[in-house]
Amino acid sequence: MGGTTSAPRRDDRDDVDVRWLDESQQWAWRRFLEGTSRFFEALGDEHDAGLPVTLGEYHLLVQLSEAPGRTLRMSALAEFLSLSRSRLTHTVDRMEQRGLVVRTPVPGDRRGVNCVMTDAGYDSLVESAPGHVTAVRRLLVDALEPREMEVLGRAMAKVAATARGADPAELLATEPGAAASAAPADGSGAAAE
Repeated sequence: MGGTTSAPRRDDRDDVDVRWLDESQQWAWRRFLEGTSRFFEALGDEHDAGLPVTLGEYHLLVQLSEAPGRTLRMSALAEFLSLSRSRLTHTVDRMEQRGLVVRTPVPGDRRGVNCVMTDAGYDSLVESAPGHVTAVRRLLVDALEPREMEVLGRAMAKVAATARGADPAELLATEPGAAASAAPADGSGAAAE
C-alpha cells in the first residue's frame, strides 16, 4: 500500500472499512519498523561477536535472574519472552546442553516443568551484562534525548499491553515514578483515581 489517505475507505477484499494510515502515521510506522529491525540486528551482532550468550539467551537469563530461586515455569517463561513453547524448548535445549539452565519438574504438578538458571548460567549473564548494556546505551539510550527515552518506554508499554489484550493503564502504573505522580499534592497519601 504505497498511498495513504486520512479518510477511511472500503477494502474491496473483505468488504470491511479500513482506516488507512495518514502520511504522518505511515512515516512513524516505517521508522518504527526500520529502527527496531536495525536495533535488534545490531544488538544481536554485538552478542554474536563477543559475548558468551546470544541476545535471546541473554533475555531468557535476565528473566530467570529476576525470579525467586532463579526459576520460572516454562509456560511463564514463554509468556515473558513472547516465544512459542516450541521455540522456547529449542532455546532451552541448547542452553541446557551448555550447562546454563536445567529443567526440573514443578513440585506437585506432574505436567509442569521449571527452567532453572545454573551457576554457570548466572556467570554467563554477569559476564555478558557489561557488553550488552554498553551496546544498548550506544544504540538506543545515547541516541535519544532523555525525554524521548521516557516517551519511548511509555509508548512501547502501551503497545505491549494492547498486543496482549491488557489495559495499557495497568502496565503504565508500574513505570518509574508512577507511584509518586499518583499521590495527591496535599500529601494525604490517598492515590488519585
